[in-house]
Amino acid sequence: MSESQSGQLIGELLLAREQIRQDDLNAALRFQAEQGGRLGAVLMRMGAVTAERLYAALSDQLGMGWLRADEFDEAALRQGLQDLESCATQLLRLGVLPWRDEAGWQLACADPLEAEVREFAQLTNELSSARWWLVAPDDAQRWVQRLGQSDLSMQALDERALRELAEDAPVIAWVNNLIAQAVESRASDIHLEPGEREFEVRLRIDGQLHTRLTLGMDRYPAVASRIKLIAGIDIAERRLPQDGRISTRAAGAEMDVRVSSIPAVFGESIVMRLLPKRRSDLSLERLGLRPQQLRQFRRWLGLANGLVLVTGPTGAGKSTTLYSALAATNDQSRKILTVEDPVEFRLPNVIQVQAQPDIGYTFARALRAFLRHDPDIIMVGEIRDRETAEIAIQSALTGHLVLATLHTNDAPSAVTRLVDMGVEPFLVGASLRAVMAQRLVRRLCDRCAQPADTVPALSEDELALALNDLRSEDGEAQPPRWRHPVGCPECQQTGFRGRVGIYEMLEIDAEMQHALARDAGLPALIEMAAQRGYRTLAQEGGLKVAQGITTLDEVLRATGGAGEA
Repeated sequence: MSESQSGQLIGELLLAREQIRQDDLNAALRFQAEQGGRLGAVLMRMGAVTAERLYAALSDQLGMGWLRADEFDEAALRQGLQDLESCATQLLRLGVLPWRDEAGWQLACADPLEAEVREFAQLTNELSSARWWLVAPDDAQRWVQRLGQSDLSMQALDERALRELAEDAPVIAWVNNLIAQAVESRASDIHLEPGEREFEVRLRIDGQLHTRLTLGMDRYPAVASRIKLIAGIDIAERRLPQDGRISTRAAGAEMDVRVSSIPAVFGESIVMRLLPKRRSDLSLERLGLRPQQLRQFRRWLGLANGLVLVTGPTGAGKSTTLYSALAATNDQSRKILTVEDPVEFRLPNVIQVQAQPDIGYTFARALRAFLRHDPDIIMVGEIRDRETAEIAIQSALTGHLVLATLHTNDAPSAVTRLVDMGVEPFLVGASLRAVMAQRLVRRLCDRCAQPADTVPALSEDELALALNDLRSEDGEAQPPRWRHPVGCPECQQTGFRGRVGIYEMLEIDAEMQHALARDAGLPALIEMAAQRGYRTLAQEGGLKVAQGITTLDEVLRATGGAGEA
């Protein structure tokens, strides 16, 4: 659909609402001139606009009501199809949903102006004067599938048939719209999970999975094949795990999408990790570090040599922390090399290397090569084994600052983890300069969060520390700001919007290095750290709760008691 009854162009309307960019509109107009089609459909197929925004604009433009999937009455639709038995099959083929109420026949369709749809309705006496409604293509297809019966077995399709399905225009538009909706929802991952009769699409937003929609399995072969095709994955291989990558533009943002498929009982499960090509938030100030912690971390980054570790479980934000650290140190006066698997974000003036274990190009092998390139700072995406750990430590001991991630529950455990890998304690003591453990907790939505009636059940020590830390830079005490989540459209009724880090900082001084070299136990290390002001993750989380940034439940969920002394 491109023009309204008043002649206003949909492209101009979306542009005026700042929901598309001028270059997106120009590209869509060029495509439309060459290939034809509705401008709105072209924009949605490009991923320049989501179906929700497009159909909201179309509703205003055409003066038609717009219905979402959950606003239909299934009983009324089934009765409508039964009353129109002679043409029910044709209506479903055209994607038209009919029902009748006291005002007469009502018809909902993704494109009520499409010639075949209008002609069919005009030639059907009962429907010639029906009122038309808009419904997004995905919602229309969900109801068509639910009301009709179709069976498409993926196992029965050969590569040629799968490729034809993947290149079908509605499938292309559906996948592009899914990615655009995920980007607009601030999702980090898209999960497509097949079942016996239906498959689910779930989005991970602020670390939590939310079911976005459920569709019949008859559509899954086309969807899965489309994603695999554009990710450069073998669409005919369904027995082995595969990985691929998509570079695309969605919801006005340039995105890299990492795609992973694994064979499951009812078909391939697919996960897409969304990575913006440009990150405006890669700054240390946006990580959520307290002012004192920020100064301490900057001091670590200014070290001439040594090993600085960032620890935590998968999904704790370690990579973002290291990328922010590199961005802060990247003044072009120092040579920076990174080895990662995979390279998540491209950084200017940084040599980033992709490890490829399948051909023998491991982290350890890359690190050996790095030392011949005269680096000042080396970033290791993850220390996974003894060989990588030893070479990273050797690099730290020979005049390089090495930043690396490690999987441990808290900062002190990083020492025992390295020793457990087989690294000699005296090497750990000689090279390790600092460890920062971290977790991500969801931020309370500022639009709907309300003051809490009661103080969260913090321990006495955590409460005392939190209240003591509620001071401005000049030392003036601040009152606590206990809050609880409510939920609003802005945060999709979750009560939370965005995430913030909580950090556990452990600086290794000369005395602690000597203790590590003597293979001092973990309790002795924690006791020494406590004497130097070491704070656990739970204690740091208590401060975020007192500041009204998050809730105690969030802190407990993220830390799980980690780091409690």
